[in-house]
Amino acid sequence: MEEKITGMVNATESFGAVDGPGIRFIVFMQGCRMRCRYCHNPETWSMDGGIERTPEEVFEQAYRYHSYWKNGGGITVSGGEALLQIDFVTRLFEICHENGVNTCLDTAGNPFTREEPFFSKFNKLMEVTDLFMLDIKQIDEAKHKDLTGFTNRNILEMAEYLSENGKKMWIRYVLVPGLTTDEEDQKKLAEFIHSLKTVEKSEVLPYHAMGVPKWEKLGIPYSLKDVKAPTTEEIQQAEKYLKFDQVV
Repeated sequence: MEEKITGMVNATESFGAVDGPGIRFIVFMQGCRMRCRYCHNPETWSMDGGIERTPEEVFEQAYRYHSYWKNGGGITVSGGEALLQIDFVTRLFEICHENGVNTCLDTAGNPFTREEPFFSKFNKLMEVTDLFMLDIKQIDEAKHKDLTGFTNRNILEMAEYLSENGKKMWIRYVLVPGLTTDEEDQKKLAEFIHSLKTVEKSEVLPYHAMGVPKWEKLGIPYSLKDVKAPTTEEIQQAEKYLKFDQVV
């Protein structure tokens, strides 16, 4: 008897307009190992939260909105970190493809490894993922560790692997004054992104503090209390290097 696949879902959103092409149904998965200092969804960190659901249940809920999925719209799975629940995401995306629905995975790549059993599962997921939206927090490894608590080596390796395998990517970069505004870092990241063959789009997301109340509610100290939104000049500098469309 085939084992029933379930996943812990934090929330869903019916009409996402910035999480992939077209209008999309967004599934926010529960659980993330990284502790990004500016995270605006800290309630998704714990693996213990959320509601247990099957891929079939989530697809049935999402498909009610399929008439709005024009211009390449479909279903995006985000987080938390969706790759921590790779079996659930793969099954959901298989169902999507069986029904002609576009799939997008919004990930920071932190769980990626070439070790088994993850690597075989990732290859299976790649087959049913139309677009990978990859958040690259920092190109400098030491600064990445300070920002997230983890190395970025496996994340950059994942981007290269997706490129080698012809998988479409969008790259996102959160611009945080004092942490990701260094011009040399941005140049290095732009060089890395341009070395990839399948990046269709890269965008800069200016830092905001709208997630701070969630940190306070959870009783988690917020280390960026004194950080303001980036200036127009800082945004323009980052966009000069890191904002572009249709590189492929």
